Amino acid sequence: MELCTHDYGCLTSLSSLLLTSSTKCLMKCLNQHPQSFSNPSSLLIVASKKKFNTPSSEGIQRSTEKHLSRILRSEAAIEAIERKANSATVKHNRFSPKLVLEALDNAIRHKRWESALKIFDLLRNQHWYEPRCQTYTKLLVLLGKCRQPMKAGLLFEVMLQDGLRPTIDVYTALVSAYGYSGLLDKSLETINQMKLIPECKPDVYTYSVLINCCTKQRRFDLIKHILADMEYLGIKCSIVTYNTIIDGYGKAGLLDLMENMLTEMLEEGMCLPDVFSFNSVIGAYGNSGMIVEMEKWFDEFQLMGIKPNVMTFNILIKSYGKAGMYDKMGSVMEYMSNRFIPPTTITFNILIETFKRVGNIKKMEEFFLKMKHQGVKPNAVTYCSLVSAYGKAGLMEKINSVMRQIENSDVTLDTTFFNSIIGVYGRAGEMKKMGEMLLVMKDRGCEPDDITFATMIHAYNAKGMVEAAQNLENKIIMTKHNPGIYEGPNQHVYFFTGMQI
Repeated sequence: MELCTHDYGCLTSLSSLLLTSSTKCLMKCLNQHPQSFSNPSSLLIVASKKKFNTPSSEGIQRSTEKHLSRILRSEAAIEAIERKANSATVKHNRFSPKLVLEALDNAIRHKRWESALKIFDLLRNQHWYEPRCQTYTKLLVLLGKCRQPMKAGLLFEVMLQDGLRPTIDVYTALVSAYGYSGLLDKSLETINQMKLIPECKPDVYTYSVLINCCTKQRRFDLIKHILADMEYLGIKCSIVTYNTIIDGYGKAGLLDLMENMLTEMLEEGMCLPDVFSFNSVIGAYGNSGMIVEMEKWFDEFQLMGIKPNVMTFNILIKSYGKAGMYDKMGSVMEYMSNRFIPPTTITFNILIETFKRVGNIKKMEEFFLKMKHQGVKPNAVTYCSLVSAYGKAGLMEKINSVMRQIENSDVTLDTTFFNSIIGVYGRAGEMKKMGEMLLVMKDRGCEPDDITFATMIHAYNAKGMVEAAQNLENKIIMTKHNPGIYEGPNQHVYFFTGMQI
């Protein structure tokens, strides 16, 4: 669980900015076809009159119901657009601009890159469509996040075919799409292309993205060359650039290089360290078990006038827990309480995970109860720790209790949680329960992954069910070549486990 540093995924701000949806092509369509749309001002007048002619309580209720109804209709329309875009039928070219654009943004927001590309294809076939760099940038950012560099390259070619001249944002998104997938040579090649275009020369943001890609891929050998290139072009490092390098060195355990970069940052004087620098440095020392150095830098940063935040305290708690210094963990919690700094879900997850790791069930449960009493909502990570701890202790009844709590909550579970509980039931020899969890997993919208099936196969082999393990392996191979072979809910579990539920 990554807690100790701020993730400088430099495209986050770009992605959120681009998802705001006022578009020029929509406005043009509204201007060209006014008869197809209601007059917004007249609608406001009518709504205003209705509001004042209705008793307040009924008016609020009706207004809420209408608002909810509009939201549901809009969501249904967006889903319909996605279905049509994913269908193999002839593409329609008379869809509402608003719906198509909202459907595209929805697919991007939920990282459904295949749907997003199909909706974009539908968008390009609309009679009102005008190519825009902003749309391509959003899609390139998405493809980068989803590790689809080849698709990103093809999309860039489509953009050129549309007659658009790429902007700095487009090129930067392409740099990230290649870089985060490990194709750093392609990223560097893209930057070299940028240098040849006067209005698209790489800036500090582009280089910060490239450096972040290098740290993610552990290509620290390239950072010195990139910084030299920036200096040659007269581009100064920003606070984000420095923090990205410091964070990358720290996570890799290159503590001398991390301190050298921090020193260079201070000597340069243009960008002073902030709370993210603070967290990266103490997190690096804490993760390496160097508690004395962590505490020294904790004091140093405060002397610089940088105040710790809740993430800083989470780092301290995690580091002390890893070192077995449980009294100091308590001292940090007390310090936070005295200064009215409320613990978060992450804070409690660290505490629960720490005591789970050493098998202290009583202390783990104590913090879980405290978490609920303070109104802090548990998440999938919390329940994963509880299930794992109870499984190791053989407390299967407590696992059933946790599952009942989950059923009565709105917590969003993930594949990692289900892999954990499937592993627990498998180790306990409860094959039927293991199969049931696979069904619940599917019902909750979590797709099994390689770990899920490897866990099940291991459980079968450990139980001496060699034939069942072999059958499962064969069926996994079949589904890879024949997706959709187990569509029914009960068939899903029966197909993989041989047990009808």
